[in-house]
Amino acid sequence: MRVATSLAAVVLFTGLTLLAFPALAEWPTGSEEVFPGLSDRAVSLERLHSLVIAVDGEPVFSEVFRGQGLDESANIKSLSKTVLSAVVGMAIDRGVFNSVEQPITAFLEEPPDASDRVSEVTIGNLLSMQAGLQRTSGRYYGPWVNSGNWVDYALSRPFVAEPGGEMLYSTGSYHLLSAALTRTTGRSTLEITRDWLGDPLGIRIEPWLTDPQGIYFGGNDMRLSPMALLQIGELYRNSGVHDGDQLLSREWIELSWTQRGTSRYTDDRYGYGWFVTELGGYRAYYGRGFGGQMLYVFPDLDMTVVMTSDPRPPASPSFMQKQNALLEELVIPAFLLPPASLPQSSQAQR
Repeated sequence: MRVATSLAAVVLFTGLTLLAFPALAEWPTGSEEVFPGLSDRAVSLERLHSLVIAVDGEPVFSEVFRGQGLDESANIKSLSKTVLSAVVGMAIDRGVFNSVEQPITAFLEEPPDASDRVSEVTIGNLLSMQAGLQRTSGRYYGPWVNSGNWVDYALSRPFVAEPGGEMLYSTGSYHLLSAALTRTTGRSTLEITRDWLGDPLGIRIEPWLTDPQGIYFGGNDMRLSPMALLQIGELYRNSGVHDGDQLLSREWIELSWTQRGTSRYTDDRYGYGWFVTELGGYRAYYGRGFGGQMLYVFPDLDMTVVMTSDPRPPASPSFMQKQNALLEELVIPAFLLPPASLPQSSQAQR
């Protein structure tokens, strides 16, 4: 199945030329006049389910190649970390947590077999996946999710790095944040996410997997539609403002888009739930999930992009490179804008 929809009129200034995207009735199927070759290249990526491109908040390209529709929920895998990071930011904005410097043990009881150093691990360390604890992802994932208590298991891992040091990709870090939200508020992470994020944005947040203690899985297996993901990306692109309301502080977005660690797999930098990189000469921030679940924000282009894909294994790491190539070769060149000079300091990577 291949469905194409493109909405509204969008006007882009490209140098001295005014490029006016046509009104809805005039849009060709697949928007080939705007992004020549994009539909054909995208549909050739066998894992890719959907692609949505919005400029200044208006979808200018949206196609479903296979799988669920644009308003149907999909398993977004580890892109859930980007969503949960927003909820943690809202918790800090609301005073549920004081700051990213608070130790996680202020909210969660230390297991008897945990290292004394676990009290050094902060909320910020978990968000940036710099806890220093042995990972619960990759080859460690199975033993973790098959344990009787995911929280205690994650907290009792041995230290293999310094807190705040090397980035060690670990879904357990985000599950600890979900547990902290639940223990502190007395509400499930599902309730909180619906109340603080879903309802204000007008998006559906469905129940997802819970651990043996009933805590919603932090950092994996959330189910959101492509259009819901677009709303979350737009919230960040608009500095936390939606329909005139400040749902998430500008300061949180700046913190989230500030480099802290570096991925050993892609060499991209990582903040709080977002990777920081450059695509086509432009600064880009993205969240990603296994199999090709992607949410990109390009502030200099006023552009937000969503891709959903088959979440089932196996999936090659090279698939994300193919997704990036779609943007670098067929989308970004349509803007014809000179790339903004990229800031050099990590604090400026925002």
